Amino acid sequence: MTHDDQQPDNIYQTPLDEVPGFTFDGAVARVFPDMIKRSVPGYAETVAMSGIIAGRYVKPGSNLYDLGCSLGAVTLAMRHGVQAAGDAGQGCTITGIDNSASMIERAEHYVALDEATVPVSMVCGDIVGFPLENASVTALNFVLQFIAPEMRLSLLNSIAEATVPGGALILSEKIRFDPWEQMMQDELHLDFKRANGYSELEIAQKRSAIENVLIPESHEAHVERLREAGFSRVIRWYQCFNFVSYLAVK
Repeated sequence: MTHDDQQPDNIYQTPLDEVPGFTFDGAVARVFPDMIKRSVPGYAETVAMSGIIAGRYVKPGSNLYDLGCSLGAVTLAMRHGVQAAGDAGQGCTITGIDNSASMIERAEHYVALDEATVPVSMVCGDIVGFPLENASVTALNFVLQFIAPEMRLSLLNSIAEATVPGGALILSEKIRFDPWEQMMQDELHLDFKRANGYSELEIAQKRSAIENVLIPESHEAHVERLREAGFSRVIRWYQCFNFVSYLAVK
């Protein structure tokens, strides 16, 4: 996935009298590749391995979904994973869904430039209540944390119900820890941001913007909810500081 028009993330460089809540608007869409690369440790690996996982769990004639797809990086990784799967990926379609029109518009541009041939459609819509069916692989990467906590089980229930036996969900999240580990993980994450060129002002203002919007939960809460939703096997396949990714199989 190339971003020839990628712009540097300078959204929080200027002091703000009042920091508004974080939203995935046009300003964020323009700088999103730079923002997430410099903010989420291990993001590139999570994207690439989503494609590997899709290639392993795809079923012929099934649907794959990238929920909260932003600019479609995971959508395209899944597309290449499905194409590499050969017969297992025959007759499959991939749908990327995001409620940000700015994100979808840019995602469609990247999909059009991609050379893989697996059918992909990008949809501007709400992933909560979106009709899912005959799903072999669904990706929910760094999205559930922005959904109201009381709505999270319902969303996972709908994903599990739409998933075919042997199908999979990739769930990536920022998680929280016991207080002693939380302090250590937070310090490392802040050092990661500093190493990527963010100033103390940018870090502080971004934290103010996101603290009441992104609500993380514990590892145990995620695993328990995935099992309650109907996934029989759950593994934490990746972790980098306070960001993790799970593979849940039905």
